[in-house]
Amino acid sequence: MTDQVENSEQEPFDKIDTSVPHSARIWNYWLGGKDNYEVDRVAGDAFREIFPGIETGARAARYFLARAVRHLAAEEGIRQFLDVGTGLPNVDNTHQIAQRVAPESRIVYVDNDPLVLAHARALLTSTPEGVTNYVDADLRRPETIIREAGKTLDFDRPVALMLMGILGHIEDHDEARSIVRQLVDALPSGSFLVSYDSTDTSEDYVRAIDQYNEGGSIPYILRSPEQIARHFDGLELLEPGVTSCSRWRPDAAALGLPAEVHQYGGVARKA
Repeated sequence: MTDQVENSEQEPFDKIDTSVPHSARIWNYWLGGKDNYEVDRVAGDAFREIFPGIETGARAARYFLARAVRHLAAEEGIRQFLDVGTGLPNVDNTHQIAQRVAPESRIVYVDNDPLVLAHARALLTSTPEGVTNYVDADLRRPETIIREAGKTLDFDRPVALMLMGILGHIEDHDEARSIVRQLVDALPSGSFLVSYDSTDTSEDYVRAIDQYNEGGSIPYILRSPEQIARHFDGLELLEPGVTSCSRWRPDAAALGLPAEVHQYGGVARKA
């Protein structure tokens, strides 16, 4: 990683609570990662027993991120990415996809999980031509995010704002929409919002989330596809709009559209 990782030397592993499952670590487990604890694996297995499709949805969301970043870098000329709530590093992170297309791309990751922060310096590297930085900040503090990201990104040039599976942690939908609006308002014309979240379109998913939320973790709120679409209010949605992540511009397949998942997302341009 070029530039500094904010406060990384002051964030010891002993700040990580291993007694309570954490969504980023559970997601990492579902994606086949190793940056998780027994408590996360137990919670992930219990979730999967109720809703077996969660791993398929997790992978579909990850592939959506990859296709969206690739499109923005290759087709829209975006060279700056602000990835808020990035979660634990995995295969093909935002900077790797963007810099594969354009090595000069600049990426800022934002998260406030000590485990994510502890891994950031080792795993989030950059090409020599570009920059990858990490900011320790909370989604509920958009002004802090913009201020700190502005040390790496040029907010006079277009930025792709990534909010991937994070807005469900904001329990009040009006507050979630307000956070999106504040972040988007700070971006110049020609910027993009890329976002997805999980939906209430499966009874089993709703039951699994209810059980998860009772376990002491930071709650996650499922929303309807219509509510998720409201996060893009005032922006120009790219085709096919807000849809199942598996069906947002899928790679060419011989047997038609992939099966739908219960993670819905979209990509939109700021005029």
